[in-house]
Amino acid sequence: MSNTVALYIVATPIGNLEDLSPRAARILSEVGLIAAEDTRTSRKLLAHYGIATPTVALHEHNEREQLPKLLEQLRQGKSIALISDAGTPLVSDPGFHLVRAAHEAGIAVVPVPGPCAAIAALSAAGLPSDRFAFEGFPPAKAAARRRFFQERAADPRTLIFYESPHRIVDSLADMAAEFGTVREAVVARELTKMFETIRAAALGELADWIAREGTPRQGEFVVLVRGAPERAGAPAAADAERILQLLLAELPVSRAVELAARITGVPKNTLYKQALARKPD
Repeated sequence: MSNTVALYIVATPIGNLEDLSPRAARILSEVGLIAAEDTRTSRKLLAHYGIATPTVALHEHNEREQLPKLLEQLRQGKSIALISDAGTPLVSDPGFHLVRAAHEAGIAVVPVPGPCAAIAALSAAGLPSDRFAFEGFPPAKAAARRRFFQERAADPRTLIFYESPHRIVDSLADMAAEFGTVREAVVARELTKMFETIRAAALGELADWIAREGTPRQGEFVVLVRGAPERAGAPAAADAERILQLLLAELPVSRAVELAARITGVPKNTLYKQALARKPD
C-alpha cells in the first residue's frame, strides 16, 4: 500500500471465502481501520485470513453519525477500508455518504474490485449482457412492487433484481404478472456457496417453481429478467410525445400515461414525467 491516505472500497466474498483477492487481503491488513456493515459478520472473514485490523460498524442506521469521526481519522492520516457484509460495497449496501464526503474533502477513494452477486449472476445467466440495468431490491409492499415492475416492463435491457427469501414468492409472481409469464428469466441463489442454484426458465415457470412446497428459499436471491423485445416500427420519441399530448387533452394523467405506454412501448415513468412537465401550474 502506498503512503497516500485513502478510503479503500474493498469487495469481499459473497459466500466462498477463497474469493477474497490477495490485494484485498493485504489492504485489509495494512489500513488503520475497517468500516464494516456488520462487524460480527465480517469477523469470520477477517479471522480466516488472520487479519487483526480494528473494525467499526458502518450501516444504514448510523452512517451519518459515523461520518464525521471517520473523516477526521482520514484527515489525521489513517487509511480506512470500507467493506459490506458480502460483495462490492455500495451495491445495495451503505457507504454512499462516506464515499461522497471523502471526495468532497479531497481524500483519495480507491476501489479494490472483486465479487458482486449481480455481476456473478449475469455472467452465468445466459441472458443478453451487452446492456443491463441493476434495479436492486423491489419495494416490499405489494402495490408499490407491482408499479415498480410495470414501469420497467418495456425496458429492452436485461434487468437484475435482488430479493429476500421472505418476499421471493410474491415478487416472482408479480414479475410474471407484469412482464408476462413467457418472458425469459433466471433465478440465482446461494451463489458461490455449497447449495448454489441457477435456474433458467420462463417467468411463469419460475414463479410456480419457487412457490412449490419444498423449494429451497434460504439466502438472498438474484433474479434476472430478459429485456422486452424491441418493437419494429415503434413510434419515435417525438411521436410518443405527440400521442401523449393528444391523450392528455381528453383523459386524466394516469389514464393518458397508461394508454400512451401501451401504444408506444415507452416506459410509464418516462411518460409520466413528460405529462407532469406539460401540466399547467
